Amino acid sequence: MFKVAVVVLISLVIAVFLLPFFYTTSAYALNPNEILSSPSFMHPFGTDRLGRDVLARVLQGGQTSLIIGFLSAMITSIIGLFIGINAGFFKGKVDKTITVLIDLFLTFPTFFLLLALVSYIQASTIILIIVISITGWMSMARLIRSESFAISNKPYIKILKLANVSNTKIIFKYFAPLLAPIFLISFTFTVGGAILAESGLSFLGLGVNPPNMSWGSLLSDGKAVIDIAWWVSFFPGLMIFLVTFSLIQISDFLQQKANTKDIL
Repeated sequence: MFKVAVVVLISLVIAVFLLPFFYTTSAYALNPNEILSSPSFMHPFGTDRLGRDVLARVLQGGQTSLIIGFLSAMITSIIGLFIGINAGFFKGKVDKTITVLIDLFLTFPTFFLLLALVSYIQASTIILIIVISITGWMSMARLIRSESFAISNKPYIKILKLANVSNTKIIFKYFAPLLAPIFLISFTFTVGGAILAESGLSFLGLGVNPPNMSWGSLLSDGKAVIDIAWWVSFFPGLMIFLVTFSLIQISDFLQQKANTKDIL
């Protein structure tokens, strides 16, 4: 399943970013003569309520969704890694302060916190990346904190501290290699969560603004005609499912490998 997930994910990313160079149908061109046309050779994914090609729009929207997903997950992971390492390494007051901060953020359901922030800010790709990053770092921070705490209690780390080895050197040379598998596992899971968060906001009309599009906004556009034109919402939803499912499978595989390595 891991190999299938990797192939599916890579294929989708390549298709979203490279296929538009070959499939040159406009994602914005209106065609009143082909409103809600079912999938055909001319329009493989059919057309929407304004006669626009759904495949072209899925490819265009996929670029937005994947960029938001990967960039926000990267920022989220870096923030969580930085905060988690500091909490586990320095302990004491630093750890208590960070723990209180994490618990404070976790008090509010993440998606409702997203809704609250986006409701008062004009949504755009950059804004969504920032907002998703701000509201999604807590799980990574808690996981890294827990592992960093365990690493910092190892005898050789205590010896390095007694030898006055710089904290920066200890973190980068000894902590980073041990935390890398956990970081990668969490990152793959976070990408899927970020894509779902963006899709959920766009589905509710709080995501990217027209004429820009994402898989979530395309899914929302198709809900009004789902009874007579299933393809308008099916294909964006399928893309969201395939990407997130593939990322979850990859994350599960990496976690199994990491656990096996720990046992050995």
